[in-house]
Amino acid sequence: MPVPDAPVTGVPSDPTGPTAPAPARPSQLDPAIAARLRRTADGLVAVVVRAHDSGEVLMVAWMDDEALHRTLTTGRATYWSRSRREYWVKGATSGHHQYVRSVALDCDGDALLVSVDQVGAACHTGHRTCFFTELPVTGPEARP
Repeated sequence: MPVPDAPVTGVPSDPTGPTAPAPARPSQLDPAIAARLRRTADGLVAVVVRAHDSGEVLMVAWMDDEALHRTLTTGRATYWSRSRREYWVKGATSGHHQYVRSVALDCDGDALLVSVDQVGAACHTGHRTCFFTELPVTGPEARP
C-alpha cells in the first residue's frame, strides 16, 4: 500500500551565479555535498535512475538539494516535479516504489546516478522503463 506523502511546494528563486546557482528551496542537505553540486538556473540537478540488479536505465528526473537530502536520509527516491512545482516520492500515489541502494555524483557535479530496487513500473505510462521507444540509427558508423 502506498505511503501518503503531503506535497511540499516551493518557488525557485533567482540563481546566484551562472555555473552553480544556490539552492532554490531551503534544505538540510550536508553543506559538503551541496557545495559539490552544479545546478541548473532552477536549482536542479539531473538524475539518471537505474535498476540496481540489472543496471537497466529506468528514468530521468530532477532533484534539488532538499530532494537529494530526503533521498539520502529516507532511502526512498524523492524528486522535484518541475510541472507541479512540488516534491514527490516515487510510488507514493502509484504504488511503484523506488528503494534507493546507492547514489553517485558525476565528475562535474551536474548529474546524479541513483540505483534503486524498483517495485512495479518506473514509467508513468505503466512501462518498466521510460526508455521503451527505439529510434533508428542509420549513419555510416552505425553498428548492428
